[in-house]
Amino acid sequence: MSRLSALFEGVGFRTNRPTFEPGEELAAFVTGYEDGQALVRIGDTVLRIDDTTPDLVDTQIRLRVEEFDDNDHVGRATVLDTIGDSSF
Repeated sequence: MSRLSALFEGVGFRTNRPTFEPGEELAAFVTGYEDGQALVRIGDTVLRIDDTTPDLVDTQIRLRVEEFDDNDHVGRATVLDTIGDSSF
């Protein structure tokens, strides 16, 4: 292995359109509420959460991805737990 490849080992680039697998769990902030669904935006990716109330906006939650469309970067998720409110 060259020194250059050793230097860049494990280095990757972040994307503004992350993808998720069904069953994946993560923490994120609820950024909006539309048509009876909470919206979680991670970059340009949007996860929708059914059966929520508008007071969940600006709250950090743990969620599980239920469905995800890699082409459109949209999906559906379920709230597992509330972590806390935002600091802004």
